[in-house]
Amino acid sequence: MTRRQGGISVPLFALTSSQSWGIGEFQDLAMFAKWAGEAGQSVLQILPINEMPPIERSPYSAMSAMALDPIYISLPQMVDFAGLGGELALDQAESASLKLLRQSARIKYVEVRQIKERWLRRSFDRFLRLEVSRGTPRAARFETFIADEAWWLDEYAVFRALHALHEELPWQLWPEPLARAEPAAVGAARRALDAEIRYRMYLQWIAADQWADAKRMAWPIRIFGDLPFMNSADSPDVWARQPEFRFDATIGVPPDAFSETGQDWGLPPWRWDLMAANDFTWMRARARRYAALYDGFRIDHLVGLYRMYIRPIDQALPAFFEPGEEAGQTALGETMIGVLGSGSPTPMLIAEDLGVIPAFVRASMARLDLPGLKVLRWERHWDQPGQPLIDPKEFPECSVATTGTHDIEPLAATEEGRTDQQRAAVLQSLLSAGSRLTLIPLQDVFGWTERINTPAVVDDINWTWRLPWPVDTWLDGPQTVEPADRLRAWTRDADR
Repeated sequence: MTRRQGGISVPLFALTSSQSWGIGEFQDLAMFAKWAGEAGQSVLQILPINEMPPIERSPYSAMSAMALDPIYISLPQMVDFAGLGGELALDQAESASLKLLRQSARIKYVEVRQIKERWLRRSFDRFLRLEVSRGTPRAARFETFIADEAWWLDEYAVFRALHALHEELPWQLWPEPLARAEPAAVGAARRALDAEIRYRMYLQWIAADQWADAKRMAWPIRIFGDLPFMNSADSPDVWARQPEFRFDATIGVPPDAFSETGQDWGLPPWRWDLMAANDFTWMRARARRYAALYDGFRIDHLVGLYRMYIRPIDQALPAFFEPGEEAGQTALGETMIGVLGSGSPTPMLIAEDLGVIPAFVRASMARLDLPGLKVLRWERHWDQPGQPLIDPKEFPECSVATTGTHDIEPLAATEEGRTDQQRAAVLQSLLSAGSRLTLIPLQDVFGWTERINTPAVVDDINWTWRLPWPVDTWLDGPQTVEPADRLRAWTRDADR
């Protein structure tokens, strides 16, 4: 990225349209991108869209580092669903349920998955009956997709079929040969579950096509993703590579100014030495996948690439950093960043470097020309009386300036953003930043106070926020056109 640009950060799940089934879908991203372009923006930053477990809502608790979540598939855009009669084929109860999902102020993940799952399976049955059995061009394209993506798809589909067979129980509770991923047991399961495996492949084929269409239609807006530090232990990635992970501990962050006890994420630590021995094959696969999906992506929890904070499950044992020495941490972190940037085409990387970051990590980022985040409210002269804010114009070019993240309250919920005039001043100040890229959370454009997530809180609200108006109307109504006009003018005045 050579010129100054502006962007919007918003989760895909929030971008609901009048045609989507209660959650933002792949096609809705393209419609929103048209509005973002009218607002003078060049980038859309979304949260992870990897497949989550059936009972999960947090995109940072994905069960796959590679697969897209079928919950984002648009049924009305599917050839096979249309061939079944489309929404006219829904029975009365299903139609009533879909109407309620579309009208709901919050995303109802369980209900969305249930109705989509029924019709995705029916669509697959039709595809087998009318396309595969006849060897049609669409069936040939499906086989080409399976062959081209086998490097991640095969492992994922086998795991996902086994997971469904065992009533979505974690793999640690499967019969022992399968739990250990013994080749003979997996081979037998592969033969017995061929139909289910191909169904999972079919869902990824449809998702891949719809994602590619959405990106093409969003152009010239570039789509940035978000690479979680780690996905769930209950994943094909861990199941198939058990020696590369440790199960006697979890990862998190140590106690700091934000938490007296630190955080325990319940995720399995990597075994760096074993990953290094195979040249970080799995991490290179993640980089390859993300480079194919996105124009750039944010690296979640950057400091964890340099040193993991490991918490033994046996609480009598002390937590520790690994590697333990600064020289080893620096070498590991810079190697990992090189790995994540090795995909083709080469993506732009952004580092999530919030919280307590050691000075040597900051120095390493500078050497690598890796931009970190500058959250306006946290960028202060901490050593001066009153801790005044740093003028955003002083931010280094190699940085990404923003007014907030998905984990903190929107601008309108803070003292400095309660009025329209205050928010306008903050956004104009942000856009004037020295940073080469600015990202404005969508809530801050409109002065909304709804949070996406409140960390360490388990409730029915986190990750369920959605737009108050269908995204396919955003180029028409004054409630969305006027803010777009203002943002475009501010962005142009800031030379972005």
